[in-house]
Amino acid sequence: MVETIITFAIIILIIALLIFLVYKSIKVVKQSEVYIIERLGKFYKVADAGLTIIIPFIDHVRSIVSLKQQTLDIPPQEVITKDNVTITIDTVVFYRIIDPAKAVYEIHSLRKGIEYLSLTTIRDIVGKMLLDETFSSRDEINVLLKASLDDSTFQWGCKIDRVEIKDITPPSDIRDAMEKEMNAERNKRALILEAEGKKQSAITLAEGKKAASILEAEAEKEAIIRKAIGEAEAIRKVAQAKAKEIEEVYKAMMKSKPDDRLVQLKSLEALKEVANGESNKVFIPFDATSALGSIGAINEVVNKDTKVNKKAD
Repeated sequence: MVETIITFAIIILIIALLIFLVYKSIKVVKQSEVYIIERLGKFYKVADAGLTIIIPFIDHVRSIVSLKQQTLDIPPQEVITKDNVTITIDTVVFYRIIDPAKAVYEIHSLRKGIEYLSLTTIRDIVGKMLLDETFSSRDEINVLLKASLDDSTFQWGCKIDRVEIKDITPPSDIRDAMEKEMNAERNKRALILEAEGKKQSAITLAEGKKAASILEAEAEKEAIIRKAIGEAEAIRKVAQAKAKEIEEVYKAMMKSKPDDRLVQLKSLEALKEVANGESNKVFIPFDATSALGSIGAINEVVNKDTKVNKKAD
């Protein structure tokens, strides 16, 4: 009976030992992770994601390394600029492991190594810049810092993806002075913009007045020209009518063969019309009528000469 119990206990012990050995020999590696496996204290292999079999008590999982991109928040660091101003810079580093074996065996603490390198590199880069340049050259600082860290951490199996400066904090007195300068510059720009606006408004008004004056002068000139043309046309038509009237009167008189008395009578009628004119008053002596009457005598002599010449022919 005792032997049976002992045998049963041994069997149970062996089964338990086998289960323990199986548990120790089978490893399941998660996605985006790798296992660093050592055999008898020496690096053996890198186990990728999936099922991995190891030999218990001979093989040992040294470290579990994540292949995901990781972030390292660098503590705020005081840095002196080229113009001897102490500023505080807060930085974050994004990195990932590309060679797990080097990340485990080439450095004791990868995160600490990246942190210390970041601090010294920031001091070197910012120390060569003026205070104003540190605020306007964040992208340049990020690029220089990433390039320097990437070169230094490559031997540790690490890849620096990017570096970002979260904040740059100057001393309180420098910050107050910068705020005053910024306010003064803002007020200056506002005054300049206001002056430019007034100048442009004055120029626009002056150009508008000039254009209006030119248009008004052109309109007045056009009106005067049109009025003058109308008056000239009216005078021309009146003159044509008068000339036509005189011509018709003259033709009628020539057809009627006027004698001296008729000529004198027409002369008196003409003098009457002249005397009755509203524009001009002309005073002619009465003796001038005899001169006007002589016109008939001259006409008669001319007519007689003409007849004599016709008979001679």
